[in-house]
Parts: sequence; C-alpha cells; structure tokens
Amino acid sequence: MPITPTGFAHVRLTVTDIARSKQFYDQVFGLDVAVDGRDGDPEWAFGGVVYQIDDKTLWGLRPVGDDGFDPDRTGLDHLSVWVESHAALEDAARHLDSLGIPHEEIKDIGIMYILEFKDPDGVALELSAPK
Repeated sequence: MPITPTGFAHVRLTVTDIARSKQFYDQVFGLDVAVDGRDGDPEWAFGGVVYQIDDKTLWGLRPVGDDGFDPDRTGLDHLSVWVESHAALEDAARHLDSLGIPHEEIKDIGIMYILEFKDPDGVALELSAPK
C-alpha cells in the first residue's frame, strides 16, 4: 500500500551565514522562532533556527558550507509557500520592495498566482496564492 502524506512536517534549508539568513527570514516572514539552536542547544537544531509556520509545520535554517545554492544541482529547486490571496501577494511585493529585496512580478501560471524572489544564498523562494 502506498504511503499517504497529509502535509509537510518541516523543511530545513542549508545556509552559509546563519546570522544573515535569520535576519532575512525574520524581516521577510516575521515567523515565530520555535527553536534557536545557534548556541548548540538542542543538538538536533544543528546550530540553526527553526520557525513555526502553524501548529503542524516548521521551517528551519541550518548553517553549512560556503558554496552557493544552485537550482540546477540535484536537490532543492525552489521552496513555495501559500499565502491567502492575490491581494496578499501584492502586499508581499510591497513588503519586499520596502526591504530592498528584488523579486519578479506576480505571475498567473494557470493553476495559481506566484511571486518569486531569492534569499541571501540564492535559494529560490516563491509565494503562491490560489485562484
């Protein structure tokens, strides 16, 4: 019998500079920090930060090597998260503008609307809104 997932429990992105990345993610998303493991505790946080998206979903940052992100390597292509509406994408674009973070225009890709931008390591991020 196949496995039936019910959603994502967590995603952890590897970053080159945890302080820089934490500042970026704090400013862009303003999520609550569930675990700040930058002092090494708890060990499973690997010296990173874990954000709480909702009561079932976590988003982590883990500091690792100094090579940059490459969406054309095996692994992560991009990370997309839902927002409530097209209006929320418009608000997000204004917020990114206020922070000086470059982004694409909001796109209608047929099944949803998206807004694309990158984190300090070049990790491709996307906000998606239902039609």
